[in-house]
Amino acid sequence: MERRSFLQTAASVAMSSVDAKSVAAEWEATPGSITDVHGIRVGHFTDARRPTGCTVVLFDEPAVCGVDVRGSAPGTRETDLLNPINIVEKVNAILLSGGSAYGLDAASGVMHFLEERNIGFRVGDAVVPIVPAAILFDLFLGDPKIHPGGAAGYTACQAAANTSIAEGSVGAGAGATVGKLFGLQLAMKSGIGTASWTVPQTGLVVGALVAVNAAGDVVHQDRTKILAGARNPDGPGFLDSMAQLMNGSGPAAKPGTSTTLGIVATNAVLSKVEVTKVAQMAHDGLARSINPVHTLFDGDTIFAAATGRKGHFDAGAVGAIAAEVVARAVQRAAIMAVGVEGYPARRELTWAR
Repeated sequence: MERRSFLQTAASVAMSSVDAKSVAAEWEATPGSITDVHGIRVGHFTDARRPTGCTVVLFDEPAVCGVDVRGSAPGTRETDLLNPINIVEKVNAILLSGGSAYGLDAASGVMHFLEERNIGFRVGDAVVPIVPAAILFDLFLGDPKIHPGGAAGYTACQAAANTSIAEGSVGAGAGATVGKLFGLQLAMKSGIGTASWTVPQTGLVVGALVAVNAAGDVVHQDRTKILAGARNPDGPGFLDSMAQLMNGSGPAAKPGTSTTLGIVATNAVLSKVEVTKVAQMAHDGLARSINPVHTLFDGDTIFAAATGRKGHFDAGAVGAIAAEVVARAVQRAAIMAVGVEGYPARRELTWAR
């Protein structure tokens, strides 16, 4: 192993510090989008009757896919198929939806859209579109009998594009809220956010799309402030859910009423095992930006997909970058959200800015 002198190491650390500042500045100015990964299109359906909807990611060519589920109240479809020991390696689309378990039906609309275009896994003369999906709970906003179905998934596919993505209270994030650990009366509006990073010189791109419906609070990555979360019932300010837990307060949330859903995509060539590891590592981004996370009330799920257009990259490096873009996408979801009655958004609270 090459030995480096103290001076060489110090110079390297100094350069890293400078680079870190420039990276932070660039990210603030241009957070990027999951569609920066070529070969990906994203479409939203937002229901005008109440805050709910779904979001689809379509792949121009089948993508190697993996998943990691950390929350204790998940609602998913086709996740067993993504286990590395199982036969199907690639997917045609991934769906995120509101509507609790009802929202899984929106995936049927995505399947019909792809079937019409003869896209899917070939089995003899038949074609079966592979569409993993996950849902979040938003039934307490408006009429709970209104939830995304097949028509919603189909409409989201029709809207899919490889251009910039609408963020905030749209698609799967339309009914998303955060800060519910001590009751809905203290919660705030959240939504869906996206971010990406392109590595200079190599051209590796990693992007994330996250619908944030967490029981916990959304926090800045440096942990210096809360961006959105449980509000103080006694006046302006945040309650700070984690501090309340550490001081002995018991949560008042109900199991299964939250969940943060994410999709990470990269242009790297990765195996099914490697992309599953990326999905696991991407959860670190949730831990950096939501506090607490992966609770009994959440069904947190992250999919990871590799389009394979750029060449092979180290899966550990891709996963580490994925965690960063996931954290940034979570923050974007909180920053870009628009409030509804009873659930204000960050942009509407002067004391929160």
